[in-house]
Amino acid sequence: MSDRVHCTVNGEQVVFDAEPGASLLTVLREQLGITSVKDGCAPQGQCGCCTVLVDGEPRVSCVTAVGRVAGRVVTTIEGLDPATRDALAEAFVATGGSQCGFCTTGIVVRAAALAARGRHARADVDRALAAHLCRCTGWQPIREAIDLTLDPPSSSRNDSGPISARIVPRTGAERRAELEGGVPQRVGIDAALGKGGFADDAAPRDALVAVPCPPGSTADTVDAAGLRWVLGASLTEARERAGKVQGRRTTVADVAPILLPDRPAGGVRLATGWVEPAYLEPDASWCAPGGRPASPLANGGAFGGKLDSAAPRAARELADALGRSVRVVYSREDVVRLGPKRPPMAASAVLHGNAVEVRGRAAGPMPVPALAYALALDARWQHIALSGSLTSAALRAVGLAEHALLVEGALQAAGADRLALVDAATAAVLLDTAVLHGDGARAGARVEIEPDTCAIREISVRVAAGDPLDDVVLRSYVIGAAHMALGWVCTEGLTVDPNTGDVHDLTIRSFGIVRPKAMPTVAVEIVDEPGPPRPRVSDAAFAAVAAATWNALARAEGAHPEVLPARETRTARMLRR
Repeated sequence: MSDRVHCTVNGEQVVFDAEPGASLLTVLREQLGITSVKDGCAPQGQCGCCTVLVDGEPRVSCVTAVGRVAGRVVTTIEGLDPATRDALAEAFVATGGSQCGFCTTGIVVRAAALAARGRHARADVDRALAAHLCRCTGWQPIREAIDLTLDPPSSSRNDSGPISARIVPRTGAERRAELEGGVPQRVGIDAALGKGGFADDAAPRDALVAVPCPPGSTADTVDAAGLRWVLGASLTEARERAGKVQGRRTTVADVAPILLPDRPAGGVRLATGWVEPAYLEPDASWCAPGGRPASPLANGGAFGGKLDSAAPRAARELADALGRSVRVVYSREDVVRLGPKRPPMAASAVLHGNAVEVRGRAAGPMPVPALAYALALDARWQHIALSGSLTSAALRAVGLAEHALLVEGALQAAGADRLALVDAATAAVLLDTAVLHGDGARAGARVEIEPDTCAIREISVRVAAGDPLDDVVLRSYVIGAAHMALGWVCTEGLTVDPNTGDVHDLTIRSFGIVRPKAMPTVAVEIVDEPGPPRPRVSDAAFAAVAAATWNALARAEGAHPEVLPARETRTARMLRR
């Protein structure tokens, strides 16, 4: 029997019927149609995207039983004080603190609570952001946006007008975002407020809902797009019928699935494990009969992880077969089980005269990039089959980053003079590493580790992007790429059963993403260079930072860690605190 609940939502008295144990998130999105409250991991309560205020206090709505808000005041981003909300949204655009915008609404709501309490200290912001995940921005622009709003400099109070008047529109911002993300993107106040056009936000709530059938389920299913789907009149009903697999974090350690090769004399070797791209918006689509399915890419490219998503194909096939609109929705666990992973690999590299020799095995394509140095790259890969998740060469900097680590490691092991190996154009970005993307984008990076504590003092990145189009957006993408690269080298990994291929780490916190408190400062310099805008600069930055981090760990530890993530290094332990 359903419960009748009375409460106030964004200043209005509402009454709704809810099943016992239903979450506040479900009622807000599915019954009241408030789609600014995002479902990133429900009901794990670990990403913060569904944060709302209950009687002024931040609450993660996917783990808040709706019965607990009876007679109370619920505030979503729409119900915030307009001056505070707009100032925060404007600041997020001003600093690049919002890219896809999926996580931003929850962070804005929590930041508004900080403002209401007058809590502006760094420790307060650290505690607030600890409840959230952002995969796009690397945290630094978000922190800058909150600081700009809660403790604005005097220059923001002068006669130049509100922040928005000075930053919107910015010529070239959306074009730069598209060049980095790979799909058209919105850059502006609406995106920061969660209105980036996400597929499931626009889906009709009276559509039939299809969810992937989890392993072991005995539910009735329909086949589409190569998968089995469970149908229901609502998202709740479809998941109940499917017997949704609850996310878990295993106690079994993750291991690199491919054995290390022999280390060549004077060279390096490296093995990588399973890594989740960890985009925050779960795959979703919807389609009317005979129509065009909504794209799951929405306001972000998902780092290449959704290019082959089954969601839009399934929505179209099911809608045509059933003669009615169908809404396809993945849970976080579905994303981890079904989504592509970075191909694990194991390889060696050594500098021989004027060539770097790379020999390796990989569980998927390992594209060989152009080399940033005046050297030949003799790369030979054997592709092997592994029991496990799908892999994709479309994910951020696949091949580029793996080769960057191996080449840079071989150069460091050989004591090579990098400056003598690059041309004048590449030398402009050379710090400790240099990476050349296939389209000509270049990046260099340096990672400074404190000798005593082994904490990372700062990450420096220098990029050449041709016409940057918009420095703020480009800087945000580069910082986000540095954050992801640092996690890939030091902390991120999944446990995958070597026999069955089942992923055992299904909670979003088990991925090992570096949290905001631990993220070091990233200093970005954009080299002034002529020419048209170059795409995928952040891919080059990802590869450069990853290589610089691996070499910095070698200097700090006395040798290159040979398996990623390098969790046993002192630096990685600092990042996981």
